[in-house]
Amino acid sequence: MRHTPYDGSSKPFTIGLTQLDPDRWIEPDDLLQHYLDQKAQLLARSRDAVFVAEQGTQDAQRELLQILCDYLPTRYPDIYRQDGDTMTVGGRRADLLGDDALVIAGSLIQDDLAIMQRGDRGWRLGAAYIAFPSSWSLAEKFGRTMDEIHAPVPGFGDGTRNAELIARMFDNLPPGRFVERFNWAVNVDGSLHLPKSKSESLAATAIDLTEESAFIRIERQTLRKLPETGAIVFTIRIYSDPLAMLRHREDAATLALSFVEQLRALDLPQAAYKGLVSKRDALISALISIAG
Repeated sequence: MRHTPYDGSSKPFTIGLTQLDPDRWIEPDDLLQHYLDQKAQLLARSRDAVFVAEQGTQDAQRELLQILCDYLPTRYPDIYRQDGDTMTVGGRRADLLGDDALVIAGSLIQDDLAIMQRGDRGWRLGAAYIAFPSSWSLAEKFGRTMDEIHAPVPGFGDGTRNAELIARMFDNLPPGRFVERFNWAVNVDGSLHLPKSKSESLAATAIDLTEESAFIRIERQTLRKLPETGAIVFTIRIYSDPLAMLRHREDAATLALSFVEQLRALDLPQAAYKGLVSKRDALISALISIAG
């Protein structure tokens, strides 16, 4: 359980950006090959569902790929090694030519990638390789502005203070500054690829969620502005932790009680957006049991 933002460090429905050490931009781990295998399968089976790019984004795609090719072998020389137009990733060889640059970039790392570009209507999603969406589909978001993408999120729609702050932050983000933020959700499915919406009605019927059947889904996002093209790159890394793992941590009680506090603080529209109206009571009971 590498990240635990439900400890109170990342409040739900806040922008929650914090400064990020560039050395921590990408975080490969022991599941790297598992993630890359799933990405390759999804790309082969349904490419249009996981990758899309507008004309005019090629320069930003190529810039991002070059940055990754410089960063990964330098930061993780025991995992990545470049030899001409080939990158060795663990025991796998990846061709750095022959496909869209964003696809190649996303096939090197566990993170999904999204490129935002500034247009007349603000920052728009111009290209993305999203293999592991968290209850949304790329077709719904592609080509939309940040305000449109965030429209369903309570407190983040067009005209809200959060929307204004995000636009200002995007405009003023210097290329040398890296930032990160976290989201969390609770699902009864631990799969990485979850394109189906989790949102519920305000009167959703309670379900019998147990400690053994629940998964905590963590979404780690990083943002940086590319120095040459000025595009903003999102990396989105998914962690899917069985709730039962929480019981084995030394800080289990503290984390569980903090999680309960955040669940209770959600108003009804927020809980419905997160798909927690039906799960909240059972989840709180499970967490209190873990806390002892």
